[in-house]
Amino acid sequence: MGERVPQHVQNLVIRDYCQKNGYTYLLSATEYAMEGCHLIFQQVLDELHSIDGVVLYSLFQLPMNNEQRNTVYNKILTLNKSLHFSVEGISLIHDGDVKRIEDIWQVKQVLPFSYLFA
Repeated sequence: MGERVPQHVQNLVIRDYCQKNGYTYLLSATEYAMEGCHLIFQQVLDELHSIDGVVLYSLFQLPMNNEQRNTVYNKILTLNKSLHFSVEGISLIHDGDVKRIEDIWQVKQVLPFSYLFA
């Protein structure tokens, strides 16, 4: 969504999130810097059976496409795994968490179109 944070900063934030929440930080996976690319993230999702969950730097690293995001949510929930967003400090663990994540996502999408009037 037009934001860029250096990888080393993302890793620091993710490590801190894991430490504060009692999660074991196993490995950092770096996505290719092409717009709309989720190849590495998809590989991590394909290997969910061997881990408890995934921590992303931000929920805005999820796919822009609604259907693709819902596929991610469904996979996480179906496999009884968790997906965490370190900057926002929220997690996807239960079905009800999807609404909160999507509400935040929708606000972010409409912000560029909102105007303040004095």
